[in-house]
Amino acid sequence: MTRTALILGPTGRFGRNMADAFEAAGWNVIRFSRTRDRLEDAARDAEVIVHGWHPPYHRWANEVPALTNKLIAAARQNDALVIVPGNVYPYGADAPERLTAETPHAARNPLGRIRAGMNAAFRESGVRTLILRAGDFIDTAPSGNWFDRILASGLRQGRFSYPGPMDRIHTWAYLPDMARAAVMLAERADRLDLFTDLPFPGYGLTGTEMHAALERVAGRPLQVRRMGWLPLRAIAMFLPTWRGLVEMRYLWSKPHFLDGAAFRDVLPEFEPTPLETALASAIRHQVNPDETVARRPAHSGERVAV
Repeated sequence: MTRTALILGPTGRFGRNMADAFEAAGWNVIRFSRTRDRLEDAARDAEVIVHGWHPPYHRWANEVPALTNKLIAAARQNDALVIVPGNVYPYGADAPERLTAETPHAARNPLGRIRAGMNAAFRESGVRTLILRAGDFIDTAPSGNWFDRILASGLRQGRFSYPGPMDRIHTWAYLPDMARAAVMLAERADRLDLFTDLPFPGYGLTGTEMHAALERVAGRPLQVRRMGWLPLRAIAMFLPTWRGLVEMRYLWSKPHFLDGAAFRDVLPEFEPTPLETALASAIRHQVNPDETVARRPAHSGERVAV
């Protein structure tokens, strides 16, 4: 019997990769359309619901709780597993460098508290939930993330831009790996806890290490340029969406990485993509600028998918 996965936000970064990974594993994939589908109907036959909805930062407070409740209600219909792309926001600025599932969610900033509240709602709901917690995304196509919009944006001109001190470790997730791991976990959901919060280790890299890896992949020296935050702060005064980027600035100066011990316990056979292979895939559009962009940038009032 074919198993079914419902993908919410199938054109976004996370949703697109999840849809591809489930299809590659032989699942029936339903790509949800907000203009065509009703969540209750689309979820009725789904064994897995992938949470790829992500409102703009300035709408999190009003929309994230309601979206969370809608997903919980949809999953309850037939005991579906909800897969959520977690992040490091709930830990907060005072968290230790090494982050695990047991690290307290002690964020004091608004975005961190909202994500902590979402996690708590899933935990308390009794709905089967897998939060696969990861760092910033490395995607296979330009999709407006930190990697392609900042770090790799100047590669053709021989530049590498970085938003923080080069000696601080920062956590990254190669999206095809994260999606592949999520599918493997969904296929053994009966072995997971009712609520599973699992850090996905990905790559923990300093700016210096990322710079060196990109030089190897690009096959040329890259001049390091420090990204200035002052223009971003100025823009954020007029565009509310950008205020969230400024709020989360601390993640570029605070060293942090996701511990992979629990992940390896659950998926000991998982083989991550080597860093340089992942980076080569992520910068193909720098070599071929005519490559199709994954999605158009969202307007400030538009809901986008992750």
